[in-house]
Amino acid sequence: MPEKEGSCVGLNEPRLVVRKFLARPQPEGVGAVVRRSIGRFELRYFDPFLVLDEFSVTAPAGFPDHPHRGFETVTYMLQGAVKHEDFDGHRGTIGAGDLQWMTAGRGIVHSEMPAAQGTQKGLQLWINLSSKYKMIEPRYQEISSKDIAEATKDGIKVRVIAGEALGTKSAVYTRTPTMYLDFTLEPGAHLQQPIPESWNAFVYVLEGEGIFGRLKSSPVNAHHLLLLGSGDGLEAWNKSSKLLRFILVGGEPLCEPLVQFGPFVMNTQEEIDRTIDDFENYTNGFEKARHWRSESGLTQDF
Repeated sequence: MPEKEGSCVGLNEPRLVVRKFLARPQPEGVGAVVRRSIGRFELRYFDPFLVLDEFSVTAPAGFPDHPHRGFETVTYMLQGAVKHEDFDGHRGTIGAGDLQWMTAGRGIVHSEMPAAQGTQKGLQLWINLSSKYKMIEPRYQEISSKDIAEATKDGIKVRVIAGEALGTKSAVYTRTPTMYLDFTLEPGAHLQQPIPESWNAFVYVLEGEGIFGRLKSSPVNAHHLLLLGSGDGLEAWNKSSKLLRFILVGGEPLCEPLVQFGPFVMNTQEEIDRTIDDFENYTNGFEKARHWRSESGLTQDF
């Protein structure tokens, strides 16, 4: 019998690492720096994932007023805090360990700017939406750090941002079926995490050094993205003397045509052209952008 998704038990066919990238720093926004691993020239798209950025931003740098349409952004803070606000009056602060899952849908214009002293660090993942959901009304799911589901077993700690692990489930609703797990392995720990076989999945290493896929593989350290091949789950080992922390993300492929123009992601060029017209003319979801400016008052080119 196949093991229950999210348990830490044997796998029939562990996934192997099929590609590996080092995410190198590059400028983004206004004065910010990101390490982009998905959405770069070597890996434009990993269905359903459009972008994965590990970002670092210190005031006055940031991500000022900019639009989105056709996908979701998932912001997970690792250090410091970011203040966000949008043209519909939604605003708040995401602190260390907090999560914001934003469905841009038919249109959002928002800003994301530092809200604390020093350097703010986090991850932002862009998840594509199926054609039937691209023009839905925007919505937010925001979860404070204390409310993110966690579990610990045999030297493994997991924060369950989406999906299930170690018998613990997230309350986050994923319109595109997605798992997003933040693992910390103590020295000597061994993880076996099931992944639905039809899903694409990857690992991004945040700190430490780990072995992924098979025990004889070479260790991988921070800022590396690992694309996983076919199989029913991930095996990982921490053979070092320090903590290993990484995220495991998986999602059901949409298998739909993709046309992207910066922050707009649709299925056809005609839809992209219409989106640009909507944004420039403040119509069809972008009406409130006409008179709105964030507190920063800056606008990000796209």
